[in-house]
Amino acid sequence: ETRQKYSPLSYIFSILQTIILGVMMWQCGVAPLNINPMVGPYPDGLNHWGGKNGVLIIEDGEWWRMITPIFLHAGIFHLVGNVQVQLDMGAFFEKEWGSLNWLIIYITSAIGGSILSTISKPDIVSVGSSGAVCGLFGAKMTEVFLRCCEPNDTLQERAARAVRRAECGGVLCSVVLVGLMSFIPFVDWAAHLGGLLGGLVVGFVIFPCWIRSWFWRVGWCIFGLFITILSFFLCLQYMYTMVEASDELRDVCGYYQQFFQDYECHCMVEEYNFQWNNNGDSGD
Repeated sequence: ETRQKYSPLSYIFSILQTIILGVMMWQCGVAPLNINPMVGPYPDGLNHWGGKNGVLIIEDGEWWRMITPIFLHAGIFHLVGNVQVQLDMGAFFEKEWGSLNWLIIYITSAIGGSILSTISKPDIVSVGSSGAVCGLFGAKMTEVFLRCCEPNDTLQERAARAVRRAECGGVLCSVVLVGLMSFIPFVDWAAHLGGLLGGLVVGFVIFPCWIRSWFWRVGWCIFGLFITILSFFLCLQYMYTMVEASDELRDVCGYYQQFFQDYECHCMVEEYNFQWNNNGDSGD
């Protein structure tokens, strides 16, 4: 059973992500494979376009960097992997849930992934929509769990439960597939885990409305609101008060030039030259 015939947002996001990667590679250049094996731009390009950067989020107040990474990808291989899952399972979920519910879960999961990534790995630049995609999987797990509260008396209800169990198996396989991308450059496991948990908790806010029993509907909705607000509040508080991000990542070009002699600055060349000149003046 689906709520709508088409899945426009899944395709819109995928098209935007593809276009943005192409423009990034045109503007910022394609990094050598020893720097970016995903066949994509230099890290300063990822940062320039809004990649997750702990010091800029925590100390400079660039909160929007918790959302913009979903539009960015480390390279062609990274993009293809994410878009494939997004246009398969993601599009199906959008038809099943409706575009508004899908969008709420997608964006909330992206923020959750960025928060946990900033907490766990504040000193790396990371990008990708896989945290948001994992959130769709987490929300699906919550939906299956909540539907267990439904009666299982008729043949149709038993068939629906069997279908949801099969969907859950597909979700677990997709989570494993996305998880395999957790250790490629400029992508991190914390964003995937944070997105999965973000989708899991926000699912308790959205899906109780579909339960026929008023008792379970109200109970799970209250629980969902409580656990979602509490978890995001505590994580944000910890991120802004306890996490110490390295100032080195203010100058992404200079940071990566420590490790790669052939590193070239393209997108952040003005910022790099400004910082280099300031360092030179202070040295005089």
